[in-house]
Amino acid sequence: MAAWPAAASAQTMNAEVFYQKALALQKKGPMALFSGDVKLLMKEGKAAGERARAHRVTAQREGRPVRYCPPPGKQSLGSTEFMKRLGAIPQTDRARIDMTEAMTRILVIKFPCLKS
Repeated sequence: MAAWPAAASAQTMNAEVFYQKALALQKKGPMALFSGDVKLLMKEGKAAGERARAHRVTAQREGRPVRYCPPPGKQSLGSTEFMKRLGAIPQTDRARIDMTEAMTRILVIKFPCLKS
C-alpha cells in the first residue's frame, strides 16, 4: 500500500459532503452500523475537531485572536447536537468549506469568547 503525501493527508472532507453522508446514515437507522461510511465520518469528525483545537491553541500561543473559547476541562459534542449545528450552517457555506472550518464554526457558537 502506498503512503499518502503529507499534503493529501492534511486535507479534510467537504462539509456538505459530510453532512449529506451523515443524513443518509441517519435515514438508515440501525442498519447504518453496517455502512463503511460510519467509521469514515467518525474519523473525519474527530480529526476536524482536533485540527480546530490545534488552530486555536496555535493562535493563542502566538498571541493572535482565537475564534472560540471553551471552558477548562474535557468538552463533548454529541452526534445529535453536532448534526443540528452542522445543519444550521447554510448549505451554500457548507458546500464551500471543509470539515475543519465547519467544526470551528460550530465551536464558535457553542463556546463564544466573551468580551469583558
